[in-house]
Parts: sequence; C-alpha cells; structure tokens
Amino acid sequence: MGVSMCFCRHKMMHVGRECDAPMDICMTFNSSANSLIKYGHARRVDSAEGLDLLQQAYDNKLVQFGENVRESVNYICNCCGCCCEAMIAARRFAFLHPVHTTNFIPQIDTATCNGCGKCVNVCPVEAMTLVTANNPARPKMKLARLNAEICLGCGLCVPACTKGDIRLEARGERVITPLNSVHRVVVMAIERGKLHHLIFDNRVLWSHRALAAVLGVILKLPPIKQAVASQQVKSRYLETLITRAGV
Repeated sequence: MGVSMCFCRHKMMHVGRECDAPMDICMTFNSSANSLIKYGHARRVDSAEGLDLLQQAYDNKLVQFGENVRESVNYICNCCGCCCEAMIAARRFAFLHPVHTTNFIPQIDTATCNGCGKCVNVCPVEAMTLVTANNPARPKMKLARLNAEICLGCGLCVPACTKGDIRLEARGERVITPLNSVHRVVVMAIERGKLHHLIFDNRVLWSHRALAAVLGVILKLPPIKQAVASQQVKSRYLETLITRAGV
C-alpha cells in the first residue's frame, strides 16, 4: 500500500485554486503501489496508517473513488468536489453518467426535515437541493430533495444531517461491478465501440498473455455484449471462438 499526492488538488495548486483538503492522501495497492513506491512517487504505508488516512478523508468530507472492480483494487482516490476532475465531470455532464455510482442511495425523511441545507452544501455533485415545503403555516419553510439520477451514493449527506433525517438504502437496481481490471477495460471498450482499438492499437496488448486475458473476458460476457464485441472486431476468429463457447 502506498500513499501519494492528489493529482487534482496538485494541479489546482498551480493555478491558485486548490482547497485546504489534505494533499497526500491518495492510495494505491498491489503492483501499482510497488511501481510508484519504487520510483519515489508514493510512500509505503501499513494498514493501520491506511485506516487513519481513510478517517482523515472522512473527517474532511472527501469522497472515496476506488477502481471500479471487485478484485485486486489498485487505487482509492479521496476526492473533493471543487478540485476533482471526476466530480467536475459529474456536475457538468451528469446526464452522461460519467462516474459509476455506488449501490446505495440517500433517503430523506421529509416529515422531520427542517430544510437547514447542510446536505445541499456538502453534496459534491449538486444532487441535493432545497425546495418549498408547501406548508401554508410556514410559507418560507424548505425541504431537501434528492435528484437520484445524478446522485453518486457517496453518503456525505448522511453525517452532514445532524438531525438524522437522511439514511442510505440499497438501490432498487444494483450496479454490476467488473471482476478485475481486464474485465473493466474490455467492457468499457465495448460500451464505447472501441474494442478493436483496444486489441489492435494498444501496445500493452501485444502479447499472447494479454490478448488471451481479453478474449477470456469476452467469452464470459452476456450474449448481447459478445455479439457487440464480435461486430466491433469483425473477426471470424472471434466469432468462431464465441460460437464454440456455447453461449
């Protein structure tokens, strides 16, 4: 495990727009950490210090962005809404869903919400807003409202609500997380229509082992994604492999 400088806040520092969130708090693991530590771009830490860093991130209202895989996660970024490129993209291009959400969503108790706005102020992607409570007895009263379409499910709003009127609940439709990095890269390439670029233009894949890993992922994909992959590559070899796989 290694810890290194936050790329986003460091970049903002050069233009005088960085915030006061901790700078050395982004975490890497496995071979990624070994490489960064070896060349002096990260500092090796143990699990105890790693947990302390996560607590520090929590105290500073930072969002944990991990690699979108279930096994062998290579990084966890601790991001702020003002400097993080992913957060900025989520706000500007929310309709494109540029960031994968968690499997949880905030639920607001509108019966007791007093419209203080603390959840609105802490939300990094502006998914929380204040709307009128439509209360004739209190015409100026506000209530918090969530835009579930752009919410990340980061959970920052839960501790921000000192009245305890917000809780996280499981989403009705769960997000399927790729198994590992190869699975993630292949699925992303298929969804973007660029699988052929990944296989033929990426020098990283100029080895039998890497290509075998990519083909192994394709053969385990659902039939629809397999068909899309075959169409993008337009290869009789790939089509024959998929057909013989019996799926």
